[in-house]
Amino acid sequence: MRNKLLTIAFMSAMALNQGCDTKKEEAKDEATKKPLSLIVVEPGHFHAALVQKSMYPDVDSVVHVYASEGPDVKAYLDKVEKYNASPKDPTRWKEEVYTGSDFLEKMLSEKKGNVVILAGNNQKKTDYIKQSVDTGLNVLADKPMAIDAAGFEKLKEAFASAEKNKVLLYDIMTERYEITNALQRELANMPDIFGELQKGTAENPAVAKESVHHFFKYISGEPLVRPTWFFDVKQQGEGMVDVTTHLVDLVQWSCFPNTELDYKKDIKLLSAKRTATKLTKSQFKLVTKNDNFTDFLSKDVKDTTLSVYSNGAMNYTVKGVHAKVSVLWNFQAPEGTGDTHYSIMKGSKANLIVRQGKEQKYKPVLYIETIDKSKAYEDAVANSFKMVQGKYPGIELKKNAAGWELSIPAKYDNGHEAHFAQVANKYMEYLKAGQLPRWEVPNMIAKYYLTTLALKEAK
Repeated sequence: MRNKLLTIAFMSAMALNQGCDTKKEEAKDEATKKPLSLIVVEPGHFHAALVQKSMYPDVDSVVHVYASEGPDVKAYLDKVEKYNASPKDPTRWKEEVYTGSDFLEKMLSEKKGNVVILAGNNQKKTDYIKQSVDTGLNVLADKPMAIDAAGFEKLKEAFASAEKNKVLLYDIMTERYEITNALQRELANMPDIFGELQKGTAENPAVAKESVHHFFKYISGEPLVRPTWFFDVKQQGEGMVDVTTHLVDLVQWSCFPNTELDYKKDIKLLSAKRTATKLTKSQFKLVTKNDNFTDFLSKDVKDTTLSVYSNGAMNYTVKGVHAKVSVLWNFQAPEGTGDTHYSIMKGSKANLIVRQGKEQKYKPVLYIETIDKSKAYEDAVANSFKMVQGKYPGIELKKNAAGWELSIPAKYDNGHEAHFAQVANKYMEYLKAGQLPRWEVPNMIAKYYLTTLALKEAK
């Protein structure tokens, strides 16, 4: 009994101390005017909340939210509240919320912050981006920033407007921060290990990236409830213009680092294909909590089954290098598994391959599969890899029959949710500098040109 009372007293003291620490932080926030202030507009996707899973040194704790009334904004606010109440590293966001049909006009007229966060229904997102930068607001937008050819043209106008108004428009490319993707890029730019990037062919591309996703999954430990509009390709966008945005970005970022691409000269689409994932009414209910398919989905329902055009593949060249990207959505991953990623980059001395299957326990693993089998090459790899270890201490090479597997300490696997803070921090560095790297804007334009053109061709 005495031990139990001591435990309760200790826990109470800890809670009190934590409360005091939080109040001190809040007082510090109020005393120090931060240069950046967030405006969250129509948060319909859980990515909006994930940007706020962490606090940022230069960002004010007061967040101004503008949205239409309904379950989307409530789900966003519930997640932020959960992050504020987290027992580990709680956030301190104060949400000032306005809801109404005129939420966008209200936001643009009040301009209570200087960084707009957009993650939600993609049907109007490009419009929101354009109007925000036209008004002199910076924008950090979830992908995709455009879901069709008309949206691409408007996005180009938005980038021109952002440049004119001296604000930064940027999309949230979390996959650059996944450790195997970062290391694949690193190794591909080490000639002693990779050699030269091959050109490949349409049938045998030099670079291929495949992604498998699931409609039903767990986020922050809870089953994800998706809005019904997520399953309407007119509002969410097809798979060809959604997840493939990440894959196309990784191809450009890994193969041509810090290089400005001209979409008119450097990108050539060869083929594109789209297919649908079929959902039963019970599956739809499980992931949306709605008993029936919404009216706007009736166009895609046949014999009580919903067809969602969430799958797509495209073959193309970028600066003459043949690439293929593809995305597939299933309803739910088998127990103990999750979303998966496969990637290969073919070099003259080795292929760099990321696998994430059963053998890898559904965790991404990077392999160096050698073409050059000489002793001199092995020595060169060992020597060059010291540079990687200098940048990422603790990473080791593990020999296998095909070459090497990279052994990566768990500290580098911080998970998809943590990547949002990494993107946000990088964006804030750019805001502080007053500019993006020169290659970022032309390469974003090239990326959305390709995805929207592929959709047009596939249809």
